[in-house]
Amino acid sequence: MQHDEVIWQVIRHNHCSFMAKITTGIFCRNPYSITGICNRSSCPLANSRYATIREDNGVFYLYMKTIERAHMPKDLWERVKLPRNYEQALEVIDKNLMYWPKILLHKIKQRLTKMTQMRIRMRKLALKTREKITTLPRKEVKREARREEKAEKAAVLEKSIEKELLARLKEGLYKQDDIINYPFEEYNKIIEMEKSQPAEEEDEMEEEIEYVEGAYDELEEEDDIEDFGAYAIDESQGNGSDDELDGSAEDEETKARDQRKAKRKSTLASKKLEKDGLDPKSKKTRVLVEVPVTDSKYMML
Repeated sequence: MQHDEVIWQVIRHNHCSFMAKITTGIFCRNPYSITGICNRSSCPLANSRYATIREDNGVFYLYMKTIERAHMPKDLWERVKLPRNYEQALEVIDKNLMYWPKILLHKIKQRLTKMTQMRIRMRKLALKTREKITTLPRKEVKREARREEKAEKAAVLEKSIEKELLARLKEGLYKQDDIINYPFEEYNKIIEMEKSQPAEEEDEMEEEIEYVEGAYDELEEEDDIEDFGAYAIDESQGNGSDDELDGSAEDEETKARDQRKAKRKSTLASKKLEKDGLDPKSKKTRVLVEVPVTDSKYMML
């Protein structure tokens, strides 16, 4: 037979595996305890008639133990499922514990209230976004860093090999039969891109057109000034000299001057043609002949 007082004296004064003594008090670690405090009314082992509430996968159950099932440990506890509604759960408790001690009924209702509040808080915390701090293993981090370094070195090496192969293919060191694994389509694409780049640069250079003032007009003005100066000198000499001067000397001077003018104009025309991009030999140079103007004094003679 089970004697509750004897069991309590043994548990309280000798040894209990569920007892936890700390500075604040003595507590009970038994999962069927109502309050978690180690005392006579709350001990699930020293009470042959006992009830409590437990949670299983988010569902509350009412557990009840009676003296009639003490000889069957596997059927010792009777379990009743409680509804999720708080008021309906209280009605179920009152119905099943109608003739049980009032103090035990009050403690069970208090436990239901605390567990319901705990469920509400858990639901709010689950809905709230919170930062999760996780630790990273040092060995894996170092291993990944080493692998990244090796991969980068391998990528740089592959690029250098590709550039070297392209340079050798451009120089004509290899033939198509010599290289088997090299993708010739990519090589042809790169060659076409390189060919198209200088053409684009030439187009850009052709589009840049500038207009600059030439030196042809200045030289022509200087020649005109020289002609006027020579004419003035001849006129002064003619006025101061006698009638003994011969007309043949004047003709020779004018011819020499005309030849010098023709040579200057031909050189300027050839330079202008070269600047415009034309061949100066393609066009024949014109020789300009000027008729000398004689003095009115000699005309009278």
